Amino acid sequence: MSDTQHIVCPHCNAVNRLTAARLGDGPRCGKCRQALFTSHPVDLTHSSFQRQIERSDIPVLVDFWAPWCGPCKVMAPAFEQAAAQLEPRVRLAKLNTENEQAIAAQYRIQSIPTLALFHQGREIARQPGAMGMADIVRWVQTNI
Repeated sequence: MSDTQHIVCPHCNAVNRLTAARLGDGPRCGKCRQALFTSHPVDLTHSSFQRQIERSDIPVLVDFWAPWCGPCKVMAPAFEQAAAQLEPRVRLAKLNTENEQAIAAQYRIQSIPTLALFHQGREIARQPGAMGMADIVRWVQTNI
C-alpha cells in the first residue's frame, strides 16, 4: 500500500484521501464530517456498491445476504464483530440480494450467505456459507 489511501465514506460515499498512518486515528469524512470507520458493516445499495469496491484502497469484504435466509441471520452478529476486529485495514459491507438482484446476478451469487473480498475493484476471494467471527477474520487475513 502507498502512503496515501483513498477511503470511501460509509455515510455519503465521498472519496477521502489520508495517509496510511492516520487510518487508525478515527478519521472523519472531509465532506459530511462523520467517522470513516464505525466498527459496523456498511449497508450497500446499487448506488454505493461500485464506488465502495472500486475507489477504496483498502480491501472491502461484502456479505451477500437476504432477510429470509436463516444462516444469514445466524452469521450477522459474527460479521458485525468481525468489522470491529478488521477495521480500519478492511471495510466490511452487506448487500441485500433481494433488494439488489442485478448486482447479485452480476457477481453470480448462487448461494447465501456468500462472502466476497474485493481489492481495487477486483474480487480476490470468495467463501460461501455462514462462518463465525474468528473464521471470518482468519479467512480475510489469509486472503489479503
